[in-house]
Amino acid sequence: MQIHIPDTGQKRVVIIGAGFGGLALARKLSNKKEVQVVLIDKNNYHQFQPLFYQVATAGLEPSAISFPLRKIFHTKKNVHIRVTEVTAVNTAANELITGLGALKYDYLVLAMGADTNFFGMKNIIEKSIPMKSVTEALALRNRMLQNFEDALSTATEEEREALMNIVVVGGGPTGVEVSGTLSEMKKTVLPKDYPELDFNKMNIYLIENSPKVLGPMSPQASEKAKIYLERLGVKVKLGMAVKDFDGKQVFLGDGSTILTNTLIWAAGVKANTIQGLLPEAYGRAGRMKVDRFNKVEGYDNIYALGDLALMTEEKYPNGHPQVAQPAIQQGELLGKNFIRLINKETLKPFSYSDLGSMATIGRNLAVVDLPFLRFQGFFAWLVWMLVHLMAILGVKNRLMVFINWFWNYVTYDQSLRLIIKQKPLKENR
Repeated sequence: MQIHIPDTGQKRVVIIGAGFGGLALARKLSNKKEVQVVLIDKNNYHQFQPLFYQVATAGLEPSAISFPLRKIFHTKKNVHIRVTEVTAVNTAANELITGLGALKYDYLVLAMGADTNFFGMKNIIEKSIPMKSVTEALALRNRMLQNFEDALSTATEEEREALMNIVVVGGGPTGVEVSGTLSEMKKTVLPKDYPELDFNKMNIYLIENSPKVLGPMSPQASEKAKIYLERLGVKVKLGMAVKDFDGKQVFLGDGSTILTNTLIWAAGVKANTIQGLLPEAYGRAGRMKVDRFNKVEGYDNIYALGDLALMTEEKYPNGHPQVAQPAIQQGELLGKNFIRLINKETLKPFSYSDLGSMATIGRNLAVVDLPFLRFQGFFAWLVWMLVHLMAILGVKNRLMVFINWFWNYVTYDQSLRLIIKQKPLKENR
């Protein structure tokens, strides 16, 4: 069975993944008469990943950081969207195999991004909670809030401690940001909701295997972030590995344990893969080896973007960082290069322009590394908010996020502490 897409005679560019890279490419090619764009994603919306942790900590609704793909392209006649999962690619036939059927392509762009890397630890795969999607962020919110409800009725102090303690693994931006936010909730929000619980007995741990948090950022940012976290009450354990988790306690590399039934895993990512490509096309950490034009090694019409692409430059011998900016910049340039390619013009090689990095730790606390300036504290926090607010798709979504942030700042309260459970659908008889 073939997916029905009108045959217009245009060159067909099929993009798998509507993350930062895939979306940037699709928008660049929309309304270009030379191409027909087919955008495939397993969801019908774009997710703003940097704010997943705020959904998980009841600061934002999922709809505030998600944007319908069809709304983005509803006036773009050359863009076709299909919601399905891709299972394989037949490179000999220039054909994708998906849950909806097969689909022919002239050019294929892999932009599926990365998923959580559990490093093969079976118990952690089954029992921890990652944060790589809106769904996972909601699952984390449900778990934490339900834990506090259950803690009101536990029989022993040990059970109550396990329900209240939270362990975050991974000292990157996600781990740092969720740890700081949880610590602020512990002080200003949760005691009002659960006055029967003693939150002095609740502990938030941030565990990082390397010697510092925010490793890719400057030493000043890393050190300041650690100071801010500890000031908020987060117990930061550096140079410490997590060995196992049985659902009730975390086992650390030094032989010690931490009582908790909530382990948030933010310790690493691995590139998503697709069946049907040559093993030689894969490089370090499962990323696709690409040239400076994002073309996958060994193929003339297959490209990879963002987290999935392993492109080396003099400044980046191990590939670009797996963050939003490389994906966006690659997507925009590839869009221009596709038009140049079809018109038989000279292509422009990619060169990453590092716009800086930043992380927020808590109220009035953030760290910012720009190419020309580094600063921390209140002004960094304002810059972080402005940059993230402007990066969100849709005026309505930006307004919703701003209103929530303003309300949280003025009242010291998040108002979205809802346990939303999915009800199983009954089978039709």
